Amino acid sequence: MVVSGTLWQKVGDFMLIGEFHHNIDDKGRLIIPSKFRYELGEKLIITRGLDGCLSVFSPEVYKGYAKKLDNLSFASRKSRAFTRHMLAAAECEFDRQGRINITSPLVSYADLTKECVIVGANDRLEIWSKDKWNEYFKSNEDNIEDIAEELFNSGIYETL
Repeated sequence: MVVSGTLWQKVGDFMLIGEFHHNIDDKGRLIIPSKFRYELGEKLIITRGLDGCLSVFSPEVYKGYAKKLDNLSFASRKSRAFTRHMLAAAECEFDRQGRINITSPLVSYADLTKECVIVGANDRLEIWSKDKWNEYFKSNEDNIEDIAEELFNSGIYETL
């Protein structure tokens, strides 16, 4: 599915949805729910996400995003910053318990200390610290009707 006029293109035939809470251990290991493991495959790409979370992609989806980044102008400071943000990523695999090992720079970026929230976001997962997730959710809760109205009135719904 392609949303015209946007940078991102959906790659793959799966949809990641749901919200799960798991604890990250002292070694940076976090259990990923089995329904997500099945959809994502054996390897994952983890990168700094937007809004203070981590984004987790299948390699197939991530490669599609990286190709889109190639189309950004190298001369643009904003393009370079966004490309660096998204490509400072780590590849990982699941262990026998269904955990991934998140690198310390990524743990630090997302302020992951104990309880994490794993959110399906269509073609990617987002990993949030519980506090950041609650803060983000609360800050948008009162405006969600206005956000929906603006997006649907912009015509985006007709392009889906």
